[in-house]
Amino acid sequence: MPNHKSAIKRVRQNKKRKIRNTVIRSHTRTEVKNVLAAIASGNKEEAEKALKSATSVFDSSVSKGVHHRNNASRRVSRLARRVNKMT
Repeated sequence: MPNHKSAIKRVRQNKKRKIRNTVIRSHTRTEVKNVLAAIASGNKEEAEKALKSATSVFDSSVSKGVHHRNNASRRVSRLARRVNKMT
């Protein structure tokens, strides 16, 4: 257990951040699944719409510090490449 004031505050902050990070990470996974489902169904318009949404969520997660920007960029790029292959 933390014994001084700053350590107690740090524990509180870590709890809040863990909850926020979990929610954001879960949301990004859901958006990726939506893109992959749209690709599997063969609907390019739906896939592009889902990709746009996923890109937005990834950008948001980077600004919150949940994902590293290179990691998010790589994942969005891979999704975009899969969507663009659909013709």
